[in-house]
Amino acid sequence: MNLLQTKSLTVSIAGKPICNDLDVEMQRGECWTILGGNGAGKTTLLHTFAGLRTADEGQIDFADKLLEHWPRKLLSQKLGLLLQDSNDIFPSTVLETVMIGRHPHLKFWEMESQSDFDIARQALADVSLEDVHDRQVNTLSGGERRRLAIATLLVQNPELFLLDEPTNHLDMRYQITLLEMLIRKAKEQDGCICMVLHDANLARRYSTHIMLMISPDDIVTGKVDDVLTEENLARLYQFPIKSVETESGRVFLPGTL
Repeated sequence: MNLLQTKSLTVSIAGKPICNDLDVEMQRGECWTILGGNGAGKTTLLHTFAGLRTADEGQIDFADKLLEHWPRKLLSQKLGLLLQDSNDIFPSTVLETVMIGRHPHLKFWEMESQSDFDIARQALADVSLEDVHDRQVNTLSGGERRRLAIATLLVQNPELFLLDEPTNHLDMRYQITLLEMLIRKAKEQDGCICMVLHDANLARRYSTHIMLMISPDDIVTGKVDDVLTEENLARLYQFPIKSVETESGRVFLPGTL
């Protein structure tokens, strides 16, 4: 079953086209990665998938229903967006911040229950932040703040995970463990992941499907082994790419000009 589907989707920003007539189907159980050069419009497209931006033309269906026809509160229970960066305007603790993810599930003026707090504490444990639950957010490192943002998304309990550069600020250990955890959580929800990455090797390791934003009229989509090739990546990045077979699978390396 399609969880997210675009039909003849055309998107632009400040008059610059991002994609033209994009048709894509993302099904439950799949993990999609969007790859593209700087300024290709990856974040803009992800925000359009989330309903934060209006497409120029075409439509987006979520769970076989037009995205704009979903009540905003119900949509926020089923669709979660991890932003590229987090801004903490007001002082708050780690636990208070992660509880924000439960708000879509609460009625107007309803207070959080013990169950909500249990979900939040489990999410903090999932990202190894359970021991800093009472710390102020502004005392966290960049990597800790990124893990907190991921925990906040987890407590939202969505079906569609839209992740904008989820590995930002993370060391190698957390890049691997948190991507694996997110994929596991999405499968438990019978959901789908669509994420933006800059690392083709992480994309190959964890994705079932790839979207290459080469140009607005040249967006290549398909299964990971069909799309992630030396030729396609060289076209994408305008730079020579070589692949090497290792015990862990194929690895892409920059070539020489």
